[in-house]
Amino acid sequence: MIHTLKQHAHTLRLSGLLDSLELRLQEAEANRLPYAQFLELVFQDEINVRHQRTIARRNKSADFREPRSLDNFDFSFNPGVNRAQIYELAACHFVRQRRDVLLVGPPGVGKSHLAQAIGIEAIKAGFVVIYRSIFDLVRELLAQETQAGESRLLNKYLKPDLLIIDDMGLKVLPAKSGEILLEIIMRRYENRSTMMTSNRPIEEWGKLLSDVPAASAILDRLLHHADVIPINGRSYRLQESAQERSTPKQKPARSKNE
Repeated sequence: MIHTLKQHAHTLRLSGLLDSLELRLQEAEANRLPYAQFLELVFQDEINVRHQRTIARRNKSADFREPRSLDNFDFSFNPGVNRAQIYELAACHFVRQRRDVLLVGPPGVGKSHLAQAIGIEAIKAGFVVIYRSIFDLVRELLAQETQAGESRLLNKYLKPDLLIIDDMGLKVLPAKSGEILLEIIMRRYENRSTMMTSNRPIEEWGKLLSDVPAASAILDRLLHHADVIPINGRSYRLQESAQERSTPKQKPARSKNE
C-alpha cells in the first residue's frame, strides 16, 4: 500500500507529500487521525515544500549582492535609524500600494543591507523582486546593440513588483544614464514599486547623471508617491575595519619539523 501511494505521489510530482508520507502515516495510525485531518496534513506538507522552493527560486532570480536580513541588522550601532519605519517597509504595504522608497545617507550606514533585507521580506510575502546596482543596470542597457535586445532587457526591469536600484551617487554615471533611468522610473510610475538608495542628496542627482532635466523628471515621479527615509550615522564598514586592526593576529603554530 505504501509503495503504491509513493508511486502515485511520484507520478503527480508531489515531492513534499512523498517526503513526509511515511511519517504522516505513522502519526495517523498512532493518534487515530480522521481521514480528513490526515489529508490536510500531507497536503500542507506539499504546499510548504512548494512555497519554500518558490522563495528560493525568487531569491536567486532577484540576484541580491549579499542576501541580508533584518534580524542581523544592528540598529543599536546607529540608533538614529528608525526601526519601526524599517519594519513597516518590511511589511510591504508600499509594494501593494505601488509606492516608492528612497533611502538616503552616506556610504557604509546600512542602506544596501536594509534594501536587500526588505527585498527578501517582499519575496516571502509573494512578490517578485529584482535587485541591481545602478552601475550594472545602466551598463547592461547601454551594452545592448539592437533595439530588440534593449526592449527585452528593459521589460525585465519593468515586470517585477519591486525593483531595487542600489548605489546611486557613488560616482558620476556614463552618458545617457539619465535617459535610461528616466524611462524605467516613468514606466514603473504608479504601476510597480521602486526602491532606490542614494549616497548623495537628491539635489546632486543632476550632476551625477550629467543631465539636470532628466534628473528633475526622475525625481518628480519617484518622489510623488514615495517615502524618503534618511539613513545616517557611523559607517559599519569602518567600524569593522577598525575592529579587525585592533584584534591581534594569532601567530601560526610552529611545525614540529622546524
